[in-house]
Amino acid sequence: MIARAPIERSCRDRYLAAMAVLGHGVDLVETARIRHLFDQHGSHFLDRVFTAAEQAYCDANPKRRFEHFAARFAAKEAVLKALGTGWRGGIGWTDIEVLRDPAGKPSVALHGQAAAVAAAAGIRNWLLSLSHVETHAFASAIATNDSSNE
Repeated sequence: MIARAPIERSCRDRYLAAMAVLGHGVDLVETARIRHLFDQHGSHFLDRVFTAAEQAYCDANPKRRFEHFAARFAAKEAVLKALGTGWRGGIGWTDIEVLRDPAGKPSVALHGQAAAVAAAAGIRNWLLSLSHVETHAFASAIATNDSSNE
């Protein structure tokens, strides 16, 4: 039998081995549902569910406005599923904020009770993916204990 030298793990393998997935949530939203809620409740709906920064981003592209709102709505629902709480425990819609970096990559910022729940669960980072078309928006949120982005 020939002895083999141990194979060095790649940087990616070492990174993934050190990162634990603590929760995963997905959500699918019909764009028409978000448009209907806006038609019924106007700016009260937007102010209750979306932060000023989220509203400014969605309003910047009128043609895709409700697609962007629907994607952020789906992201908030996906984050709640990853946290494992649903809407219990005093978490508000604006406690979960969807941001974008200069390159357009979406990210999650938690505030208030959502931040407290995440900290208690050891969640230090989020991987967020959004997708939308005219009729639907989808989001996937993965909560990890990785702190490399801090």
